Amino acid sequence: MASILRSEVQAERHVLAPRLSVVIPTFNEFSNIAPLVEAVRGVLGDLPWEMIVVDDDSRDGTYDEVLRIAQTEPRLRCLRRIGRRGLSSAVTEGVLAANGDVIAVMDADFQHDETKLPIMYHRLLDEDADLVVGTRYAGDGSVGDWDATRARMSDLATRLSRRLTGYQATDPVSGFFLIRRAVFVSTLYGLSQQGYKILIDILTSATHKLKVIEVPYIFRNRAQGESKISLMVVAEFAFLLIDKVTRGWIPPRFVLFAGVGGLGLLVHLAVLFSGARGGMNFIHAQALATYTSMIFNYVINNEFTYRDRRLVGLNFVRGLALFIIICSIGAIANVGVAELVISRTQSWTIAGIGGALMGAVFNFGAASSIVWGQHKRRRAGAPK
Repeated sequence: MASILRSEVQAERHVLAPRLSVVIPTFNEFSNIAPLVEAVRGVLGDLPWEMIVVDDDSRDGTYDEVLRIAQTEPRLRCLRRIGRRGLSSAVTEGVLAANGDVIAVMDADFQHDETKLPIMYHRLLDEDADLVVGTRYAGDGSVGDWDATRARMSDLATRLSRRLTGYQATDPVSGFFLIRRAVFVSTLYGLSQQGYKILIDILTSATHKLKVIEVPYIFRNRAQGESKISLMVVAEFAFLLIDKVTRGWIPPRFVLFAGVGGLGLLVHLAVLFSGARGGMNFIHAQALATYTSMIFNYVINNEFTYRDRRLVGLNFVRGLALFIIICSIGAIANVGVAELVISRTQSWTIAGIGGALMGAVFNFGAASSIVWGQHKRRRAGAPK
């Protein structure tokens, strides 16, 4: 009798086990959760499914709303992440917690068309595909009523991503896709988990060429809440591209930091020559140019390179003072290394490059840990 009962329980679990796990990364999506669960329940019907909401400690109570709904919808779960942010890493954690053999990734804001989920699921199985991508750029798919600027930015990102991935997929930056869990897991140790474009990360980390098919959909306007499109999205997309191009050998943030330094050099020269034309002596013009370029570098790095750790208010002023001190010390390191190199090589070119590289590495390391690092640690441990 006991063995029969165990068999019945095992059979019931097998029937109820989810075949499709829908992973939803969220940040401040309180008002969208209930409608989304209802919509997914309606389109998936009898298909065994589960939904895993991965919430980055939203301030609007998204986590509590998921818990409330889960009291009557046992297929719904929530992972609450404290001190961590980012769509790609949220998706990865959601997949690792999933029970289904097929994973669907989509946003909570209804911009992705949930009615396509059954179509994508059955095409994945029927055509023995590894990955099904919801595309805005093929068939009857579209970006909806985007303005011209956003459409151009998306088109540029898509073109760059196609070259990087080597796939002919029309929408490699799509955030709406289905993938076999085994395929996703096989890419885990190659994922950079940078930024919002997890699909590019998967395509470039796959251990073999994936069979990718596409299902067109029309990108919709956000249902509730505020858009997450910001300068941070652009910065993190740049982080991802740099990480993949350099194969992880060079920190993406260092590349951006050095790029800002290059722009700062142009600012330095512009101020220096303007001072010369204005009748200033060289020392005064050089000092003005130096501090102007330092301030420029700090502001741009704060807004772009360290957008996720951005300093505001008194922290911004304190950070500026520290940044100037660090860059001043970096200049001494620059000169010291340059003198050492020129004594060995007698080459101004090699000495100049060596000194500049030393200064850049010192400034980056010190600024990351002292100027923006302390702020990151305080935020990570603070309640939101």
